[in-house]
Amino acid sequence: MRIKALSAVAILSATLATTLGAAKPQGYLAEGAFDLMQVLPPAPIAGDARYKADRTIFKKTRKLIGTPRWQLATSDVKTDQRSLMADFSCAVGVALTPEDAPRTEALVARARADTSRQTNIAKDFYKRRRPFLIDHGKICQPEAELADSYDYPSGHTTLGWTWALALSDLLPERATAILARGRAYGDSRFICGAHNESAVEAGKLSAGSTMQVVRQTPAYQADAAAARAELRRLTADPATPRPTGCDVEAKLVAQRLL
Repeated sequence: MRIKALSAVAILSATLATTLGAAKPQGYLAEGAFDLMQVLPPAPIAGDARYKADRTIFKKTRKLIGTPRWQLATSDVKTDQRSLMADFSCAVGVALTPEDAPRTEALVARARADTSRQTNIAKDFYKRRRPFLIDHGKICQPEAELADSYDYPSGHTTLGWTWALALSDLLPERATAILARGRAYGDSRFICGAHNESAVEAGKLSAGSTMQVVRQTPAYQADAAAARAELRRLTADPATPRPTGCDVEAKLVAQRLL
């Protein structure tokens, strides 16, 4: 009985370790392997052209409140892996879930650890206020959720663009739809009013430049090969569930905003 009890404890400990590891995966890059601060342009400051443009865009996009594009922006607020996989399912052509595509999920979990770390360094350095704290206007999520973080670069955009770049690596034949969805995911942040447009552009630059280094690591390349095979099996299998509402989403993704 003692052996069984010890075995149960060992299994529980291993499961807990795996769960904790999945929650905060180690990235592909060693500390110091890349420095976004040497690449990213400074955050806009009061009086310059980018600052003025951000304020204009925030005010203009309040007209989208209640529209279908506003609803998509609201849906894009969630940043957990399952939600992001669902967000890119139409672009990929199959319904992505962590259960059906675990290698793909694990690949991006590691990559986003790298891209998020770089974005967070810049956020803490610039400490730029969010647009709704400068100009009055409704946003698509509770303000309290954003109270302890800054605007520049956009963390949501960083995550969405990380997913877009990784998925386009895995399925280059779907790159146009995938990257368009990634761009729209970022656009959702200034439509929401949670970020300035310049922060969205900075989030894409943060993810894109960091991923350029991540992609060169042998570990990423090995994981990408396994994830690519996984996605190709899923997309080729007629039994794989297909996402719904893709025609509507495609029109919203293509909608001209600025």
